[in-house]
Amino acid sequence: MQMHDPIHPGVILKEMYLIPLKITVIKAAASLGISRKALSELLNSKVGVSTMMALRLAKAFNTTPEYWLDMQQQHDLWQAKKTANLKQIRRLVETAE
Repeated sequence: MQMHDPIHPGVILKEMYLIPLKITVIKAAASLGISRKALSELLNSKVGVSTMMALRLAKAFNTTPEYWLDMQQQHDLWQAKKTANLKQIRRLVETAE
């Protein structure tokens, strides 16, 4: 099954958490212990979710760090696949049958 372009976790944070809960960027940033600028960069897909940010988001929104990191990994992998040139890579092992 081919997955579609996964949404950046910052967009999910904004659309599924901040907006419905009517939480401002300033309030969320203060609660997360980060600057407003740092949160804005995440919300605008300029930076990804780090492991520390995943821990903060998990506690703040009663989720798990894996939830945020999995989203980030899916997004990053999709982006890498669009631009990766793997033609020069040679297989080192064959799959066992």
